[in-house]
Amino acid sequence: MEKAKRREFIKGGAVWAASAAVLGDMKLSAGQEKKDKNKEEEISPAEDLMREHGVLNRVLLIYDEMIRRLTGKGEFPPETLNAAARLIRRFIEDYHEKLEEDFLFPRFEKAGKLVDLVGVLRQQHQAGRRLTDAVQHRATLTALKSADDRKHLANDLHLFIRMYRPHEAREDTVLFPALRSIVSEHEYGALGEDFEDKEHKLFGEDGFEKIVGEVAQLEKQLAVHDLAQFTPQ
Repeated sequence: MEKAKRREFIKGGAVWAASAAVLGDMKLSAGQEKKDKNKEEEISPAEDLMREHGVLNRVLLIYDEMIRRLTGKGEFPPETLNAAARLIRRFIEDYHEKLEEDFLFPRFEKAGKLVDLVGVLRQQHQAGRRLTDAVQHRATLTALKSADDRKHLANDLHLFIRMYRPHEAREDTVLFPALRSIVSEHEYGALGEDFEDKEHKLFGEDGFEKIVGEVAQLEKQLAVHDLAQFTPQ
């Protein structure tokens, strides 16, 4: 009788140990899955900067539409242009370009790599800010009634677009891919965290999504929000 009880006790202990081991494995598996998921959701510095270029491109589309209306005697609310220029100033010039100027350009200059390209990119940032100042100055109802001001405004928008399309293309295809060659893997990851912290500080937890939402609203105001309309017939 005593031996039977002992066998049952040992058997029960073995079952409990096996169950505990399975539960432990399940927790480890879930923990690893969560860790892997978080790792997958991390955005690299280059990807972060490139998706911000996507925002810039959508504003350039808005500028394109405004040039079309300015040169074709079309109308649009000056508030829409002002909002687009403010978004360029706030998100592209005061945030995106500051990331490049504070975190990327000095590293390339210190490494002696792509120095000439960095010099041109710096100059273009400054030129872009001057153009944004000019656009904001003329984004008024009074200016839009003046043929001369409309002509100057259209030219400023054209110059901005003409500069920034090759500017961002050169960064996406040359500068950003070269970043990994001048920093360690750890430093590269730390840059991603720095970018994210800066974004959250300036624009909130879902800062990028909020900015994209703002651009989408501007596109709707100008009826350029439907992607299908750009498909050739």
